[in-house]
Amino acid sequence: MESSAPTPGARPRFAVITPSMNERAAYLAEARVSVRAADRLPLGFDVEHRVHVQQQRLSPGAARNPLIRESEPDAWIVPLDDDDLMLQRALQHYAELILHHSARRWFVADFVRMDEERRYLPGRDHAAWTFPTPARMLTAIFRAEHILQGNVCFHRSLFEQVGGYDESLWMAEDLDLYVRFLLAGHLPLRGAHLSHMHRVHPGNISRGVDAGRHHTDLERLYQRYAPSLGALGVPAPTQPASPGR
Repeated sequence: MESSAPTPGARPRFAVITPSMNERAAYLAEARVSVRAADRLPLGFDVEHRVHVQQQRLSPGAARNPLIRESEPDAWIVPLDDDDLMLQRALQHYAELILHHSARRWFVADFVRMDEERRYLPGRDHAAWTFPTPARMLTAIFRAEHILQGNVCFHRSLFEQVGGYDESLWMAEDLDLYVRFLLAGHLPLRGAHLSHMHRVHPGNISRGVDAGRHHTDLERLYQRYAPSLGALGVPAPTQPASPGR
């Protein structure tokens, strides 16, 4: 399918994407409520929440790609995990960024963490950074200095340009996609707002991903794109220091 580029000044259309599993029904119900509560005034944007409850476990990319490809060609995609909560003004802030920065095709924001009972976890916020070039952002990613985790909004045309999520990956599939955005020359614009509340609980898919595991994921990801990354001067990941060093 041929995708359309963003139209300057057009009324933004959002597609919030949430795959889920049967055993996470209680979390999904809260995620749905958070999207329905999105404050659409004064801009009056359009939003649909695309949800698919899997009967058998799929890789994250295999679960998300069909939902995105069923969205409108001009949609802005906002991933939301089924155990997270969208903040009421998040889409409003993304819409303002879209209308004021028509040349950009993706945006990033800060997010906060909460525990299983939806209590805020002080000191666990994630702050998105502003980078001058894609190469500088890639360098920070592969130095494990900066992460992206559901705190993004991107146009479907960019998703189609780079080929969507890699369905063979069971971990770091989102980072893989964002690396390809950057290699295609698209730098995200940082919004000064919060996108969502990330729930930390025993059932987190990423639970147990410590510095060592993250480093392994970065090494594998770097090898996938080593020629392109090397041409931009992005160094390979270095082994993280052991505790006490």
